Amino acid sequence: MRKVLVLAALSLAVLSACQQQEKSPFTRKVADYAAVTFDAPDLSGITDNGKEVLNLYRFAAAELDAMYWEQYFGDKQALLEGIQDSAQKTYVEIQYGPWDRTNGVAFVEGYENRLPGANFYPADMTEAEFAAFDDPDKNSPYTLIRRGEDGALKTVWFHDAYREHIDKIANYLTAAADITIKPSVKKYLLSKVEALRTDNYYQSDIDWLEMDDSKMDLVLGPNETDDDQLFGLKRSYEAFVLLKNEAKTEMLMKYVSRLDEFQKDLPCEDAYKTFQPGTGSNIFSCDALYYAGKANAGVKVIALNLPYDADVQRDKGTRTILLENVIRAKFNYVVSPAGNVLLDDAAVSHLSSEAFFWNIVFREVAQGLGVKETVNGLGSVEQALGNAALTFEVMKANAVGALLVCKLQDHYDIQDLFTKEDALTTFFVSLVRSERFGEGTARGRANTIIFNYLQKAGAFTRQENGRYVLDYGKMESSLAELSALVLKTQATGDSDFAASFIQTYAQQSETFKADMHNLSLENVPLDIRFTF
Repeated sequence: MRKVLVLAALSLAVLSACQQQEKSPFTRKVADYAAVTFDAPDLSGITDNGKEVLNLYRFAAAELDAMYWEQYFGDKQALLEGIQDSAQKTYVEIQYGPWDRTNGVAFVEGYENRLPGANFYPADMTEAEFAAFDDPDKNSPYTLIRRGEDGALKTVWFHDAYREHIDKIANYLTAAADITIKPSVKKYLLSKVEALRTDNYYQSDIDWLEMDDSKMDLVLGPNETDDDQLFGLKRSYEAFVLLKNEAKTEMLMKYVSRLDEFQKDLPCEDAYKTFQPGTGSNIFSCDALYYAGKANAGVKVIALNLPYDADVQRDKGTRTILLENVIRAKFNYVVSPAGNVLLDDAAVSHLSSEAFFWNIVFREVAQGLGVKETVNGLGSVEQALGNAALTFEVMKANAVGALLVCKLQDHYDIQDLFTKEDALTTFFVSLVRSERFGEGTARGRANTIIFNYLQKAGAFTRQENGRYVLDYGKMESSLAELSALVLKTQATGDSDFAASFIQTYAQQSETFKADMHNLSLENVPLDIRFTF
């Protein structure tokens, strides 16, 4: 009898806990990020040594994850220990901190809203104080700004600030270099160790681009500047452990030889497309095995185009990586359900997973096009446009990428896979769902701007029932006009125009809010999260 009573009490406790969990306001927030579990990777053809290298890659990425928490927020464990609500804890882990990445608003008691400079700068530092700070290293992507004992600003290099983490990562990468049978992999890993310890990434980026004979890939380092919304300077640590799809990669590589052609076809003045992409560019199709750091925080990227270093892009090129399993998951969990809510019946039939994949391919290719340096002596585009640079780069990639897909349709390159209408319909749905990333991210702002620009041009009409009818001709011509505008702004480094344009077009409209309400009613997730 006693045993029965104990079991009954336990059952009631579990039921009570479940009910409390359901009452948590964070249960729905967590559900906005659909949990995705990928199938076990196909490791056939990889030697035992290769599998051990893969394990070491993951260990290095896990250590980088801890380093990113420190870089972006601070003490992860102290934050989590102060939270009792398990759903809220999960949401903190999704966001990598107490702030919602879509808007920067704090959702943990005791924290103010996120500062534009995140943890890269002192909380009390003013822009005027930074401008007066006489230290050329302050503008490096790889320094933190801190206060010395006298209260004055000082720079601290990443490799000094995070030395303990970097030493552990270096040990894992050195061990992997010792056992790999691929000379190109060994060369890359050792130069990456040197880069992490010196914050000089040029050679490791070159070696990474030349490492094209391995089925496994590791992207690891400070890359994105999205977290620095104050000046758009500082880069965040992230890592991807990847497995190459060699057959798909071979098929994609034929487009690398056409970068010059794509550059010449850009819809802008010749002066704004003088940059010559390096001849060492390549395109990989991969499955993601592990994300860490900035890559795993909030919204998940589905493709990469690296390195960002303009010198490397000029001297060698870039690598575009399509993350196939993540692309499929995004389409199945987010894009397709969103399209069924947003589109009229005629347009729904043009939703295409194949078009979604190719839109992403050329979005990433477009990142290597245009200019990297201003044409009027204002330095790099990144320097000239400041915290508007990333928003404009995302706009360029999305608009130009969609145009490239349309041109390839006109040239019969990929007509057997999908139609131009498929490409533009799927682009539109992805645009709307990406607006949900919010004004707190460059991607959210960029997609909001594109949506508002196309709407003003009459590229689509929202019916009374909340569903959209698309005008494909106007959509294509409007994307060309916007691309020309963005490319000119980047080339001339016109920061005043960039700021004004963002202010005008980055406001989320009542239409957007109505769309978001409809997506929420149908429980369409904002994005995905991984259960690796």
